Amino acid sequence: MGTWTVRDFHSQDVEGILALWQSLRDAGVEPVYDLSEVLASCEKDHAVVAVQGDHVVGAAVGRAAHDQGWIVFLATLPGFRGRGIGTLLLAAVENRMAAHGLNKLSALMPESETRVEAFSNRGFVVKKNLRYFERRIPVQRAELGALEDLGGRILPRDLWDRVAGMAAEKELLERRLVMPLAEPGLAEEFGVVPPRAVVLFGPPGTGKTTFAKAIASRLEWPFVEVFPSRLAGEPGGLAGALRQTFLEIAELEHAVVFIDEVEEIASQRSGEPPSPMQGVTNELLKIIPAFRDQPGRLLVCATNFIRSLDSAFLRHGRFDYVIPIGLPDEEARTAMWHRFIPAHVVAGIDVAALVDASGGFSPADIEFAARSASQRALEKAMFDDGASPSSADGVAVRGPVTADYLETIAETRATVSDAVAADFLEDIGALART
Repeated sequence: MGTWTVRDFHSQDVEGILALWQSLRDAGVEPVYDLSEVLASCEKDHAVVAVQGDHVVGAAVGRAAHDQGWIVFLATLPGFRGRGIGTLLLAAVENRMAAHGLNKLSALMPESETRVEAFSNRGFVVKKNLRYFERRIPVQRAELGALEDLGGRILPRDLWDRVAGMAAEKELLERRLVMPLAEPGLAEEFGVVPPRAVVLFGPPGTGKTTFAKAIASRLEWPFVEVFPSRLAGEPGGLAGALRQTFLEIAELEHAVVFIDEVEEIASQRSGEPPSPMQGVTNELLKIIPAFRDQPGRLLVCATNFIRSLDSAFLRHGRFDYVIPIGLPDEEARTAMWHRFIPAHVVAGIDVAALVDASGGFSPADIEFAARSASQRALEKAMFDDGASPSSADGVAVRGPVTADYLETIAETRATVSDAVAADFLEDIGALART
């Protein structure tokens, strides 16, 4: 069965909508909304379709009214059910309605409808005694302007699941950060104070930024990245701009605030007279306690050089945890290679050989090597007139082979040197707080 894609509804898709409608009726499901309502919403509201070639195999239709959104229609053809199409259709139609500033997205389904996985996968909650699905939109309409001014955004819900490997780090972050913040009532019952600030440290390219984004995605909180280099040009200077930025962040109900390479504004203070950057460090040290007093937010600072941070910056009371993010182990590298190797060729790749050859690689190194191998294979196919390898059944398989990956691994210079890796292990013993 060929691949399918999701796109906006076109007028010529009406026949496909009719076929989907009839497929529900044939399955004994009576749709909640009349066909005329569905077709009207396709034309004037928000509709997306899944297509295979020119053939419509699924559709989702949404309608926005004030701050409430409704899923008017969701269906896939019988032969395409259970393949995740419904989940992606719901995600696409929700994205189309995002500009309305919805704070609730709901769906009313007939009681005979049993295929509800798509709604569950998108975070909808079943209401008692009804097949009524509701999902809270994480950002309220009143916050959209403030979030836009800050350059913040809502990240896709699946980022957490897309973090390949790194199981130990994910479990630690899930237990220490996500769970208490996502379940504050339960945390309070056990006397747990939800964390307010955390430092992620480790060598370059190990995924600290990715984890920060994944935490925001997992919580469904807005992600706001603070760039000190951009604030430095503000009229009030970096310290004043930093203070103003955090005042604006305080207007959001929830937020994950991320500062990368925090050592640039929180390095060890020394020298007489004090340098201008020491004033910035002092301002940041004042901001953090005030930030911690506000529930529903988390400050994540990342650094490649934790030894350079001011000692007062890391003390208890400012940061709840200081968590190391290191190089991926064999299990993590295996998961990463499986993620980056095209699905149609992975069965023919000696992944174990790639894992062995990429010891000491960061996630960024592995991704680079994988992308380079794909590019190498494409160029061979296009310009070298090389014959495509065949699978066991004689069908041609186009794509990179094990040799392509091993060649790019050999040519990739590891981001993290042995000396840096050794320093990181020492930093774990001296500074980590998990």
